Amino acid sequence: MANTEHFLDAGDVHPIDVVETLAEHYEWDFDRVAEDQIAMAVEGSWRTYSITLAWSAYDETLRMVCTFEMDPPKKTLPTLYHILNEVNDTCWAGSFSLWAEQKLMVYRYGLLLGGEANAGPEQIDQVLTAAVAACERFYPAFQLVCWGNSPVKEAMKIAMTEAYGRA
Repeated sequence: MANTEHFLDAGDVHPIDVVETLAEHYEWDFDRVAEDQIAMAVEGSWRTYSITLAWSAYDETLRMVCTFEMDPPKKTLPTLYHILNEVNDTCWAGSFSLWAEQKLMVYRYGLLLGGEANAGPEQIDQVLTAAVAACERFYPAFQLVCWGNSPVKEAMKIAMTEAYGRA
């Protein structure tokens, strides 16, 4: 998703229009839920992630919520909450939480665009890329603590940082 071409001038374009153009560019399934909201499905290595972006003109924030199904056994919830704290300590932007009632793991991020700032395609692409990358990075660790009975410290070792260079 990185290095998006300048195929849309974000001068005075609605942020959700920018997201819609990106979704079309990447050929993602999406639904323009409302003028200020879009939902899409992005295929990852581990899962298909449901991503919703909503624009709030009131607080000038583009909110992104990326979810995947997660229904951990109740006995593993304390360990899952422990690893969520560890994971969130490593996330510079965005954070994870479990919506237990909806059976969803959620990664959330808010892009503040105060002072009439505009979000360009590269900026929104970066938000989407970071969300999918975080979910891909930590999904195995969540699985290990919930269904593999792994200790948090061991599960966190599986969540490697981004590799640089080429093999």
